[in-house]
Amino acid sequence: MNHTNEKLFFDISGLVQALRESREETHKIRHLGRVRELPSRSELEEILEGLFAALFPTHYGRPDLTDDDIDFFVGDILNTTLKKLTEQVRRGLYFLSKDNSLDIDSFELTAKSITKSFGESLPHIRSLIVSDVKAAYSGDPAATSISEILLCYPGINATIHHRIAHALHQLGSPLLARFISDIAHSKTGVDIHPGAQINEGFFIDHGTGVVIGETTVIGKHVRLYQAVTLGAKSFPIDQEGDLIKGNLRHPIVEDGVVIYAGATVLGRITIGKNSTIGGNVWLTHSVPPNSNISQAQMLSH
Repeated sequence: MNHTNEKLFFDISGLVQALRESREETHKIRHLGRVRELPSRSELEEILEGLFAALFPTHYGRPDLTDDDIDFFVGDILNTTLKKLTEQVRRGLYFLSKDNSLDIDSFELTAKSITKSFGESLPHIRSLIVSDVKAAYSGDPAATSISEILLCYPGINATIHHRIAHALHQLGSPLLARFISDIAHSKTGVDIHPGAQINEGFFIDHGTGVVIGETTVIGKHVRLYQAVTLGAKSFPIDQEGDLIKGNLRHPIVEDGVVIYAGATVLGRITIGKNSTIGGNVWLTHSVPPNSNISQAQMLSH
C-alpha cells in the first residue's frame, strides 16, 4: 500500500481548547495568577558564555588573543553581555513581583542597579575562581596544568557557574541565579543551590552527583569528591501542612575538610576544621575539628 500521499488530521482546535482549560481552570499553576515573561534560558546560556570569556579570555573566548587586543576583546564582550544580563534580570524581577501596581520601569532601574553591582564584583569573582583552580591543581595529582583544569574539569565548571549565580542571588536576583545553577547541573551533573555560601579554594574532584543545599556554609580549602550530598535531614511543616522554607537546614563545613565519594552529610550540623569524612559515610551529627570519620566507625556505633 502506498502511504506517500496519506495525510493525518488532528483536531488542533480541540487540543488547544483542552489545554487552555487545563491551564486556566482544572490544573492551573500559573505563578501569581498572571501570564508573565520569563527569563530566557537560551539567552542566559549566551550570557554565561560571555561572562566566562570575560573572566578567562583565552580559555573561554578566543585562543588567538594577544596582549595588544585582549583588553579590547574583554571590553567589547562585557558591554554586550552586561546589557543582555540587565534584560534577563529585569524579567526575573518582574516575574517574581507580587505587586501588580508597580510601574514596569521600576524593574528596569532595579535591574540596571543589580547588573552594575554584579559587573563591579567580577574581579572578586575571578579571584575566587582562581583560588578554586589552584586548589584543584594542588589537590589532584592527575592535573597537568591550570589550562587543563579550566577546560576539562566539570567540578571547576560547576564552581564557576556557582560563583556567578551566588553573586546574582546575593544581589537580589534569585530566579536568574536558580536558572544558572540548573544550567550548570545539566552540563556537569553537579547541583549547587545558588544560596550556598562557599569560601575560597573550593575543589570538587570528578564532580558527578554532588549536591549542595541552599543554606550550606563551606569554609576555605574544602575538597569534595563525586556523589557527595550536603543536604537537609528533615523538612518541618506548618499548621496547614506546608513546608516551612528558609530554615538553616544544611551543614556547616569548616576550613580544610575533605569529604570522600558517596558521603551523605545531613542537617544543620558542623564538620570541624581539618576533618576527613570517608566514602559512603552517612552523617547526621556534628564532629569536632581534626575528626576522621569512616564508614566502619559509623557501623560500629
